[in-house]
Amino acid sequence: MKTLYVGNLVYAVTRDELKELFSQFGEVSSVKLITDRESGKPKGFGFVEMEDEAALKAIEALNEKDFRGRNMRVNEARPRD
Repeated sequence: MKTLYVGNLVYAVTRDELKELFSQFGEVSSVKLITDRESGKPKGFGFVEMEDEAALKAIEALNEKDFRGRNMRVNEARPRD
């Protein structure tokens, strides 16, 4: 299982939209969109968890690709320090 960082997203994107987008590469275990703790507003990035092989396909296909008018960044998430 890999966790992918998905960045440079439009603020209006939904968890369902991301799940649908990434599901074309394999089963998505979870989608988390990050919001500001105080304002509750989206920060424009999130995380998608999926099987290793599917995750690698998603990175290859989606990194720097246009999604709703912005070139999103997709790569393997780094562990928090």
